[in-house]
Amino acid sequence: MQNRPFRFGPVFVAAAAADVLNPPVTAGGVNAGSALDCYILLTHVRWVNVTAGPVTFTAYLGATGGSLAGTQVMGSGKSIAANDVYDWYGRMLIRVADFLTMVASAATSLTVEGEGEIGIGEL
Repeated sequence: MQNRPFRFGPVFVAAAAADVLNPPVTAGGVNAGSALDCYILLTHVRWVNVTAGPVTFTAYLGATGGSLAGTQVMGSGKSIAANDVYDWYGRMLIRVADFLTMVASAATSLTVEGEGEIGIGEL
């Protein structure tokens, strides 16, 4: 099955760990087989500091609402200067059981958006 382009956000990053991205599960429907898990191949994320002072952020990959030490995948206390941006480029697989969560040092100070591909079934 072919992947499709995918974009999320922009959304504010909260001051407490909150879910930002998680793939859906597609329902099988009537007589259409079992449900299939979706996955996301995340390739770019941009954080925008919309304030006049520096703000830090950390992104985690793990349980819903999670911010456990050792699950940091982006940022890890990265400081973004006033009215500036930070871009991450890579190739991160996010499965249906994974949640990309984020936390900022100040609420409603950072927005985040990103893009990649979304697909159904096994990768």
